[in-house]
Formats: sequence, C-alpha cells, structure tokens
Amino acid sequence: MTTTRIMIVYDSENGHTERLARSIAEGAHLEHTEVLLKHVNEADVNELVSVDAILWGCPGHFGTISSGLKSWIDKLGYLWAQGKLVDKIGAVFCTTATVHGGLESTLLNLITPMLHQGMIIVGLPANITENALYGSYYGVGITCPVETAPNGPPNLPTGDDLALGRSLGKRVAEIAGRYRSAERE
Repeated sequence: MTTTRIMIVYDSENGHTERLARSIAEGAHLEHTEVLLKHVNEADVNELVSVDAILWGCPGHFGTISSGLKSWIDKLGYLWAQGKLVDKIGAVFCTTATVHGGLESTLLNLITPMLHQGMIIVGLPANITENALYGSYYGVGITCPVETAPNGPPNLPTGDDLALGRSLGKRVAEIAGRYRSAERE
C-alpha cells in the first residue's frame, strides 16, 4: 500500500508561520503520512503533482497573502493549464500580528487559488475544541502579537495555536487517506 503524501509550503519571516507549519506536519504524521515541509524558497511547484494533499500558509499582510507565497502561487499556471491539481485535497493557514489583522480574509485569499486549481478544500469543524473557542472554519489562523522589544524573545504561537495546527494536519491527512482509498476501489 502506498503512503499518503502531503506537501506543506509556507512563507515565514520571523518564525511564527514556520512553527505553525511544523505543528501541522506533526498532526499529519499522526496518520502515518509522508510530509514534505518546504519554505517557499526551496519548494518546487512541480512537486505538487506527486502528492495527495497540499497545504500552504503565510503571514497575513494587511489581510492578504505575503508576497513570498503569492509569487510562488503565481508559478502554478502550467499546472492549472494541465489540470494537474484537480481533486487534490487542499488546506490553508496563516499568522497575523494583531487580533483584527485580517486572519479570515488572508485564509480566504489563500483558498481562492486552490479553487481555481479545482482542489477540494478542507477546513476545521466546530467539534475541534480549540477551533470552537477561537479558530476559523477556513483553516488555521493565529495571532502572534508584535514583539515590543526588537531584541526580546519572539511571541511564538501558543500551545492552543499549535493544537489547532496539529488538528488541521491530522484532518487533512485523514481525509486525503480516505479519498486516496476510495479512488483505488
């Protein structure tokens, strides 16, 4: 039996989004899934063809996608023209520096290119405790407040934030595995 494969592509400037991406990978590993975790600077869009599920995420910049991830997404034109990502499972995640920093608008902006690719979007339902308290149904969006001192410790994601990431990774891996099994029947 072939292992379910997931690719997580992220942009991160100060480590916040990278830490969230790693928690998503941890959740996917719980389902015995092969995970390719790549920063946008090392990710090759052509690798997407060989995976069952794709997650991408970034820091939200004024309610939208960071320029680093947007530039990478803009390289998907050939895959779109060939229909190479149709029916792949997709999910998104982001971080912002303020409570009302545009989490949901960033998540929706991240979902839009997936819909153009014909992907099947997976979010987080309300039966996940952390999500019902302060999450989003569109994916994982967390707030890591701006550091008050330039040389002080970073305001990294909290334990609840990372639990949301693990939940998303596990859910995507479960659904991708089920979908993959159904395709073989």
